[in-house]
Amino acid sequence: MNRATAKHLIERYFRQLTDGCGNGDCTNEFCASCRDFRPLDNNAAAAKALELFKINAKLCNPHPSKKDFLDGMMSEADICPAKEDFSDVNHLTEDTVSTILGFCEERGDYSALIRIVGRIFSNSDALIKSFRKDEPIATENLDSSEPTDVDEQEKQGSESMAASSAALDEGLDEMMDPCEVTVDIGAVRRVYDRLLSLDQVEAALVNALIYLTPNMELDLEYLDVYETNPDYLNIFVIVLENSNLHSPEYLEVALPQFCKAMSKLPVAALARLSKLWSGYGLGHIRRMMETFQQLITFTVVSNEYDGETLVNDDGTVVAATQCLKVAFYASILGGDVDVEHNEEEEEDPESDELTLHELLGEERLYKKGPPADPLEQELGVRPVDSIRPLIPYEDFVNESLNEVVEMDKDFTFFKVNAETKFSFQSCPFILSVITKNQGLYYDNRIRMYSERRLTALYSMVQGQQPNPYLKLKVRRDHIIDDALVRLEMISMENPSDLKKQLFVEFEGEQGVDEGGVSKEFFQLVLEEIFNPDIGMFSYDDDTKLFWFNSSSLENEAQYTLVGLVLGLAIYNNCILDVHFPMVVYRKLMGKKGNYLDLSDSHPSLYQSLKKLLEHVGNVEDDMMLTFQISHTDLFGNPILYDLKEQGDQIPITEGNRQEFVVTYADYMLNRSVERQFRAFKKGFLMVTKESPLKYLFRPEEVELLICGSRKLDFEALEKTTEYDGGYSKDSQIIRDFWETIHSFGEEQKRLFLQFTTGTDRAPVGGLGKLKMIIAKNGSDTDRLPTSHTCFNALLLPEYACKDKLRERLLKAITYAKGFGML
Repeated sequence: MNRATAKHLIERYFRQLTDGCGNGDCTNEFCASCRDFRPLDNNAAAAKALELFKINAKLCNPHPSKKDFLDGMMSEADICPAKEDFSDVNHLTEDTVSTILGFCEERGDYSALIRIVGRIFSNSDALIKSFRKDEPIATENLDSSEPTDVDEQEKQGSESMAASSAALDEGLDEMMDPCEVTVDIGAVRRVYDRLLSLDQVEAALVNALIYLTPNMELDLEYLDVYETNPDYLNIFVIVLENSNLHSPEYLEVALPQFCKAMSKLPVAALARLSKLWSGYGLGHIRRMMETFQQLITFTVVSNEYDGETLVNDDGTVVAATQCLKVAFYASILGGDVDVEHNEEEEEDPESDELTLHELLGEERLYKKGPPADPLEQELGVRPVDSIRPLIPYEDFVNESLNEVVEMDKDFTFFKVNAETKFSFQSCPFILSVITKNQGLYYDNRIRMYSERRLTALYSMVQGQQPNPYLKLKVRRDHIIDDALVRLEMISMENPSDLKKQLFVEFEGEQGVDEGGVSKEFFQLVLEEIFNPDIGMFSYDDDTKLFWFNSSSLENEAQYTLVGLVLGLAIYNNCILDVHFPMVVYRKLMGKKGNYLDLSDSHPSLYQSLKKLLEHVGNVEDDMMLTFQISHTDLFGNPILYDLKEQGDQIPITEGNRQEFVVTYADYMLNRSVERQFRAFKKGFLMVTKESPLKYLFRPEEVELLICGSRKLDFEALEKTTEYDGGYSKDSQIIRDFWETIHSFGEEQKRLFLQFTTGTDRAPVGGLGKLKMIIAKNGSDTDRLPTSHTCFNALLLPEYACKDKLRERLLKAITYAKGFGML
């Protein structure tokens, strides 16, 4: 709302507080005509008018006998249009609708209302002018070329306002919001409540929207109407207040067309709409989210998609997804957000030299990563900035869409044809972590293929033997030293080799790495690095989680190796048995740790600080704390640290306890481990920096990619397991096998999973996504079951009885390690 408009509206409140509306039966507590109203002097009335404007309080309908009030506030045409066919109504106000409704109710005929609703809601100019907060000024005075007569009483009111103009100007400066709109939302909602209760009006609204939206789409795409008139957004605000948009009458034609028009709004308008919704609360945003989700689901289940007919080409689904993005960011903005406390990003020095990809014309396919989302940039907030959104992230995932999207095609659109083709990866909130993981898998495999081609090309030029893999040859008893030296040399000499497919060989062993050897390599490296005796990480017995040891004696290269291992695991689609608190993944994604993160990383400290913040009483005398803290070093010795200069001299009081908590958390999660975490993150980014990982996934999803799911559903695994060599699900040995597995305890089940797949975690999506094969390996024998972890294959002899099967299986999974010859 512009300044002049706001001032005129406040004047209306001022007149209502000083003169009243003229209705002797008025019940508005903010009107001088109300019997219970206490008179105010002019200065008090001016201050009160500002308050009423800020909360959008009720404005009385002026009584016809109050001519002075009527002339100053509203034209007679708005109160009671002169013609019974209402042909002179060119826009709607709450009062106009009330008058027309009353007229129709008296006659028992709603044709006039239906006709006017159809006419106004199908005309963009009429909707822009409807339901405005500044209605009397905007529709009468501002549009008129002739000045309005002002009587003596109005002059006195103006003079009274002038007496407190300084307060008015100051109040306006505080209240003006560039994202605010000139629509009176309260009036629109009240009008819809009355209109939608009439079945006759529903069809008029549907037909009007069908007629209106194609013209809006053309206006936005070719005429740039929003740039010349920002009030064009009023149309979308008014239409989206219709709580019946999700009903079948709209889903067929009206809502799809409206979403297509809305998707054509410029980014600045969508950001303005998102900010507006964020202030309307959970109920409004959820209704918007459910409306767009219902349209997507309805469209997807009503059509058939395949490799030729892609859901990406369905204009309705694409437009509704883009509209859903507005609700997604409104949910973030309306919740708890921290746009500060970001980790510093290391910028790569730009080189003027052309890369081989650029010389081959493939720079788009191998570019460093997707650009930031334009709406995200306009709003200045990212999903990772959200502490707690209004609506859970899971509610924005559309399962129907995830079932039909072709991720191989979508990936191509995302990386190569983003300007001409829509990719759902540009709206990752609507995709499940399983679907996004497929996109990441394609990206990783394309990069591996790219590095293999480059290696072959270099080898041809230099006349050397090509080395298409990232080969690591390690000794079991020196695995850390061997891996550290080899990876450090690669990262210094040719970092791009880290993008090759990993190929691990254990010295003196016969295993060929088809994935299983790599899995064991990762597991052994982590077992040794996270050994508490080494001291790189401290272990919390209560949370079962590891944290960086701030007093570790190990050099930074060791932490870089851990980061590399995590990055390589994601890149090579391996699951690791890593136990970090969530703050580690938030920091990897660019956010510093804060007080709330202490709840899972340092729960005892979190509870202590929480009690300090909630303490009622004299904090200084009761707590006797200062800005000096104590913690233990690697050997258990206490270390004193001043959070502020001369912290031991600064007592904690009620006034500075919030600062103490924030500073303490920052020290524990950021400053004290800065050296270790910087090296750790450096190793992680060596592999993942060019990946869309940070763009597609939230911190909790990154943890799922690295660690897999801790929930083991063996019922789901049984349903998806395949059989070979003569076995089937009805074979007696197979029935005995699954009965045995289901009877195992949690630890035995994890051992079996480790034996068969190389990890004791479920992949993204659960064990139902794991393709396990059970193959026949001969008749009854004393040999143990064996496995090919590369292929998740279990080789099971056909044991004579269930007891022997259980005994042989338990022995195999308990003593399984290494890749020696059988």
